[in-house]
Amino acid sequence: MISMRAAILTVSDKGSTGHRTDLSGPALAAFLTARAVEVSTAIVPDEQPQIAAALRHWADSASIDLILTTGGTGLSPRDVTPEATQQVLHRLIPGFAEAMRAASLAKTPNAMLSRAVAGVRHRTLIINLPGSPAGAVENLAAIWPAIPHAILKLQGDPTDCIPSKP
Repeated sequence: MISMRAAILTVSDKGSTGHRTDLSGPALAAFLTARAVEVSTAIVPDEQPQIAAALRHWADSASIDLILTTGGTGLSPRDVTPEATQQVLHRLIPGFAEAMRAASLAKTPNAMLSRAVAGVRHRTLIINLPGSPAGAVENLAAIWPAIPHAILKLQGDPTDCIPSKP
């Protein structure tokens, strides 16, 4: 197990004003803490500038390895999390979003409506997850096997990804 520090950003108009209890953030935090990951959390409304500012703050601090967003990845007019995320990313990693959509399609055809993105800002991995607690955790579980390796690479691990044959 590698040392990892994560942040969870819940994107919700109602959650940010206290009109809805955030269930996705705590569900993701429970998933991460069960894997010995240190977790910080925050809630912002579905406002692109506030989402982007929170992502920049955590990624630019150089102390957060993984940022997970939950919410705002669908088709409603207020769903702007992918746009805010793309605004701050230096590099896209489409495989994470592709894997999440593929895993989710086994459960619901609505998975193809997800606009989630993933990528890197500096040395921080940023991944958009759905807003429902079950969807967020299921999507994270689907990609979790690759996340520690990605974090190691972002931290500068020089080892080969595939061991060489003798």
